[in-house]
Amino acid sequence: MSDAKAIDALVTRYKDLKKEISRVIIGQDDVVDQIIISIFSGGHALLIGVPGLAKTLMVNTIAQALGLDFKRIQFTPDLMPSDIVGAEILDESRNFKFLKGPVFANIILADEINRTPPKTQAALLEAMQEKAVTVAGKQYPLDKPYFVLATQNPIEQEGTYPLPEAQLDRFMFAINLAYPSYEEEVAIVKATTANNNVITNSLFSAEEIVTYQELIRRIPVADNVIEYAVALVGKTRPDSQEAPQLVKDYIDWGAGPRASQNLILAAKTHAAINGKYSPDIEDVQAVAQGILGHRLLKNYKAEAEGLTLNKIINSLL
Repeated sequence: MSDAKAIDALVTRYKDLKKEISRVIIGQDDVVDQIIISIFSGGHALLIGVPGLAKTLMVNTIAQALGLDFKRIQFTPDLMPSDIVGAEILDESRNFKFLKGPVFANIILADEINRTPPKTQAALLEAMQEKAVTVAGKQYPLDKPYFVLATQNPIEQEGTYPLPEAQLDRFMFAINLAYPSYEEEVAIVKATTANNNVITNSLFSAEEIVTYQELIRRIPVADNVIEYAVALVGKTRPDSQEAPQLVKDYIDWGAGPRASQNLILAAKTHAAINGKYSPDIEDVQAVAQGILGHRLLKNYKAEAEGLTLNKIINSLL
């Protein structure tokens, strides 16, 4: 099958996937889109939202629809690195045997990652970056595809360990989960308080998703689109000559080169699921908020004046 035909097939299958997910998850279309774009781009996502917005159900449903192995890790202040990556134990014959931890799955939900100390956060982030874990000097590769969706509770700040900027940068997307609309909440209550048991069908397999990830990497990108993405990231850096006055006044720290790479990868996926054979500037703009939002650091003046990162990023597009 040619790449063009493969993209056409992906468009149809993506629509079927969204339809299957919508049988369980009501609303939250943008959030589902960004999670799926992140998976097909080979990145990871950080989901920021208050409790009770069905984050676990959403990830579980997407994992089932994609035919992937799913595990959830509930992060707590006493969680140790060995609790998530695994450890060597003595078996009955007194030989050391590696017991795999929950990090060995295709999709990991790292629930409330900001509630665990930096040592445990770093163990997960190593697995995200290297797609492997090292225990007792031996490296164990993780199955492909590998996707981590971490959640942060923006309300509870006491006794938490917020991810530092260098580790936030490892996430392709930071997705803000809003409350549902009135109509959506009515539909949610009707669906969840009745005796309905919806079974999610698997529409993909792990091998197919890896094939689509490779297809997206092969999609050609025009030089002007790459130059636009790099220039956009450059404008977020307050010490850059291209930075507008708004950025110089209100931003302490801008995005790094990983943001430029992720903008192009996500733009490729956004183009592919919308039936385009190559991304354009509009595709870069469509994914810019989720990719740049967690990579910019506002200063105290922006906080005092109530200036949001969304407004600053929109002014750069």
